[in-house]
Amino acid sequence: MLRDTLLVLTNQRAVRDFVTSNTMTRRVARRFVAGERPDEALAVARSLNQRGMAVTLDHLGENVHEAREAEAATQEYLAILERIKEAGLNGGISVKLTAMGLDLSEELTRENLSLLLEYASRCGGFVRVDMEGSAYTERTIQIVLEMRRRFDCVGTVLQSALYRTMQDLERLTAAGVRIRLVKGAYLEPKEIAFPKKADVDCSYIELMHVLLRRGDFPSIATHDERIINEAKRFARMHGIEPSRFEFQMLYGIRRDLQEQLVTEGYNVRVYIPYGNQWYPYLMRRMAERPANLLFVASNMLRR
Repeated sequence: MLRDTLLVLTNQRAVRDFVTSNTMTRRVARRFVAGERPDEALAVARSLNQRGMAVTLDHLGENVHEAREAEAATQEYLAILERIKEAGLNGGISVKLTAMGLDLSEELTRENLSLLLEYASRCGGFVRVDMEGSAYTERTIQIVLEMRRRFDCVGTVLQSALYRTMQDLERLTAAGVRIRLVKGAYLEPKEIAFPKKADVDCSYIELMHVLLRRGDFPSIATHDERIINEAKRFARMHGIEPSRFEFQMLYGIRRDLQEQLVTEGYNVRVYIPYGNQWYPYLMRRMAERPANLLFVASNMLRR
C-alpha cells in the first residue's frame, strides 16, 4: 500500500513542487542524486572508480514534449560521454527513450539514440537503454534490437515484475544484447505484473539464473542480500567466474555492501543519477525500499 501511494505521488504536481522547492528535501535528495551539474556527477564517478567500482551516469529526465527538448537531452548525453572519455573513467551512460523523444516520434528517438551509439562506438563507451513503464516495454525492446544490429555498445534493462520478461530475455540474449536485471519500480496493473513482492523476487531469481548462464556480461541490479548470495552460490555451482558478470547498485544505497563485494573480487557498478529533474527518481527509490523512506524522514526530523 505504501509503495503504491508513493508511486502515485510521483505524478502529483503539487507534491512534486513542494518537495523540489523544500530546502530540507533537496538536501536529503543528495544522498541518492550526485548533484544537478555534470561536474558533480563526474567527481562522484572518479571517487567510485578509485575505490574499484565502475559507474553508469544518468542525466535525469523523461517524457519530453518537444523535439528541441529531446535534442537537448541528446546533446547533454553526448557531452557526458565525451567527458567520461577525456577523464579516462570506467563508465558509461544510461538513457530513457522518452527523454530521446519516444512520446513524439519513434523516428526522432532512433535518430537521437543513433547519435549516442555512434559516438560511444568510436570512443569505447557503452549506452544502456533504461526500461520505463509497461506502456513503453515493447517499443523499447524493438528499438534496442534494431540498434544492436548496428552497434555492439548498446544494452537494456528488464524488470522481473512483468509476466512477459522471460520471453523478452530470450529475445534479447539471442541477439547478444547485454541486460541489466531489476525488480521494477513502476506501478503496474495485476493483469501484466506480479502484485506480490515474493512473486517478483522469485521471478527475479529465475531470470537471474538464465542470465548468469547465457547472458553477455549480465548486470545483477539489486541491494537484496538474499538474492546477491544466491547469485554467488549459483555462479560457484556452475563454474561461472566473477569476471563474467557484475552487480549493480544505486548511488547512496548500501555503500557497505558495494565495498564488501569489491573486496570479495566481484565486479560492481554504481548507477549515478544527476540533474535537476530528480523528483520522480527519488520517489521511486522511496517506493522500492522502506529503509530509504526512513532515512529521508529521520533526516528531515533532525532539522
